[in-house]
Amino acid sequence: MTINVDVYFIDGVRTPFGRAGEKGMYWQTRADDLAVKAMIGLLERNPDVPKDRIDEVAIAATTQQGDQGLTLGRTTALLAGLPQSVPGYAIDRMCAGAMTAVTAVGGGVAFGAYDLAIAGGVEHMGRHPLGIGADPNPRFLAEKLVSADALDMGKTAERIHDRFPHLTKERADQFGMLSQHKVAAAYENGKLQPDLIPVATRSDSGWGLATADEGMRPETTMEGLAGLRTPFRPHGRVTAGTSSPLTDGATVSLIAGKDAVKEHGLTPKMRMVSFGFAGVDPEIMGLGPVPSTEKALRKAGLSIDDIGLFELNEAFAIQVLSFLDHFGIADDDPRVNKWGGAIAIGHPLAASGVRLMIQLAAQFAEHPEVRYGVTAMCVGLGQGGTVIWENPAWNGRRK
Repeated sequence: MTINVDVYFIDGVRTPFGRAGEKGMYWQTRADDLAVKAMIGLLERNPDVPKDRIDEVAIAATTQQGDQGLTLGRTTALLAGLPQSVPGYAIDRMCAGAMTAVTAVGGGVAFGAYDLAIAGGVEHMGRHPLGIGADPNPRFLAEKLVSADALDMGKTAERIHDRFPHLTKERADQFGMLSQHKVAAAYENGKLQPDLIPVATRSDSGWGLATADEGMRPETTMEGLAGLRTPFRPHGRVTAGTSSPLTDGATVSLIAGKDAVKEHGLTPKMRMVSFGFAGVDPEIMGLGPVPSTEKALRKAGLSIDDIGLFELNEAFAIQVLSFLDHFGIADDDPRVNKWGGAIAIGHPLAASGVRLMIQLAAQFAEHPEVRYGVTAMCVGLGQGGTVIWENPAWNGRRK
């Protein structure tokens, strides 16, 4: 067995993200079909990869039931046309499902157990709302291990505002508005479209084709945000304009070791440097990316100053602001979420980790002066996840 020290992100794609619920474009589309469509698109973009040489398929979902259950990695692999010899499994770390799928198969590649693997995630929040059908152990409340509303992510965001009063509602509104404007500019400049796999949709009015994210609001203004209600607390600070919307969508990526890269003539977009997951108080789960990033930096022997690009999941504006504040990074630092984030694009829970990687990889190609980048996100029930990546196009110079 060959130990592969190098683990590479070869490619990643996603479906357009749709608004969850009856009015969303995927209301009549199965969750597993979203993942299958993305996987087929990934394989078609990489025809030099022999399908029978893929060693593993790991697909994440947070609510594993119905069309989002039944060992998604295996079922989607079969439906996407992979040989029956290709195994697969499902994975769950709530919002960091796809991220965990990548790090899990990446560990297998590094160990030498895998040469090629597919990792991603799907969430159909219209069909499967967060927590539906769950039966939390009564000890959580009886022994006061976790607050009764710890799964109400909006309330956990309000608590971060409580803890850091200098991170004001106005700052969060400004961040939310900029996310919308950055995503609109990215679409206008054709930055996001190359990695989107169109999906046929069906509705009462007939067939359609999803080619863009559905939840964008480029017309957002500070005045408009100031007037939004605060649904998680009377006179609170978290609004729909500073939260990621409920979303449906799927992402997949191709992960490979150095031997497979050489054998199949692949061109890596990123090299995995390190990763870290960490736990925090579930009542303030949004702080999770802080210790997970510190852990990943420590394991990589890097500091925050070595990072040239950040893709941070915008579950809530306040969650990203708390991360930036901790590391001494400005709210509008151009290294952060250059093409916007989940406030505008959407956050289909277990799918989002690979979306961050897709956008970072595309930015690496445009910025050879940047050597290292970070993808990081908070995770429900009090966790954070971070992956540090190296840019294969790095030219050894700083801008």
